[in-house]
Amino acid sequence: MSETSPTASGKKVCVVTGTRAEYGLLSRIMKQIGLHPALTLQVVACAAHLSEKHGMTIHQILADGFTVDARVPMLAVGDDEHAVAQSVGQGVIGFADVFRDLKPELLLILGDRYEILAAAQTALLMNIPIAHIHGGEVTEGAVDEAIRHAITKMATLHFAAAEPYRQRMIQMGEQPDRVFNVGAPGLDVIHHTTLMDKETLQADLDFTWNGPLFLVTYHPVTWGEAAGIEAVHQLFAAIEAFPQAAIIWTAPNADAQGEALHQEIKLWSQNTTAKVKLVTSLGSLRYLSVMQQASLVLGNSSSGIIEAPAMGVATVNIGSRQQGRLRAPSIIDCGESREEIIAAIQQATSEAHQALSQTKPSVYGQGESAELIVEQLAKTDFSALKNKPFYDLDMEDRP
Repeated sequence: MSETSPTASGKKVCVVTGTRAEYGLLSRIMKQIGLHPALTLQVVACAAHLSEKHGMTIHQILADGFTVDARVPMLAVGDDEHAVAQSVGQGVIGFADVFRDLKPELLLILGDRYEILAAAQTALLMNIPIAHIHGGEVTEGAVDEAIRHAITKMATLHFAAAEPYRQRMIQMGEQPDRVFNVGAPGLDVIHHTTLMDKETLQADLDFTWNGPLFLVTYHPVTWGEAAGIEAVHQLFAAIEAFPQAAIIWTAPNADAQGEALHQEIKLWSQNTTAKVKLVTSLGSLRYLSVMQQASLVLGNSSSGIIEAPAMGVATVNIGSRQQGRLRAPSIIDCGESREEIIAAIQQATSEAHQALSQTKPSVYGQGESAELIVEQLAKTDFSALKNKPFYDLDMEDRP
């Protein structure tokens, strides 16, 4: 239900956020919206933000100075596809009430998760225009692939992280003058955040290291053939082959099988001889600060594909979850076996690859996406977005 009813001083842009990672990417855009005289920011927190076992990360949103205008609890009990489907249904009901009360003129959403699908389909049915960030991408190892493209067809304003993604959305029938290549918002956060130094970070985490540091995140692979539990055990064994390394491991997303995976990681961290710190949620500042100190980013998170190269940090990307995304040369892809992961880590920590990584070979823009997005929002007539003609690639050749 709605918590506040802000007095609008500009066009009302409602931002929905459901996870710590997505909020980290949105936070600077949200600040820029809030500062723009032609726009009014509305914030709706849902899903994992409101879950104790996922770190109750709504507190971070509030600590950053944002007013949360509404909350949508939507996580169903369970850890399987049935629970995820139920969560989407509960989300639609909750968002319908919230959008009725807040009366947003535009919904701004990022990414491809099921809670964002719930928000998008609700806005579609309530005739609220949708602006979508990070469309056009391919991640063949996750159900997010289909969700992302479905949201593209619901949205009428698009902000792509790279030119090939912009072209893919046009290929899907989106009007070229409504699809903008603005780069990845994650780079904005990197370029506009003062990160914690090593000493401060170690004190904050109550965890010290002097040798190599591995930043690890491993999410369930939600699409295709993948034995997630077996794969993560292979990752455990590979990490134990590097006893000199310290490990900071962040918990998996609230996906199907996510809780089972988290319990396996927790059990291993309590019993392994490896030096491990398991953290439910680091938050954007600590996460990027750890990344800056890390020898490599390890696992299957999109942050290893987008943010790590821009930070000058090597990535070992495991399995198929991120298959299809544009890659910088600092990223090493490998299979899920212990031997393949060990070989990839050895390559990533080599002197030559560390030097390559430090050239910061990003393919996702220059870190100014917030300004580009907000500038476009400010000059767009939201009411005109309610009409969405299909764009054919050969349209210009027709008589």
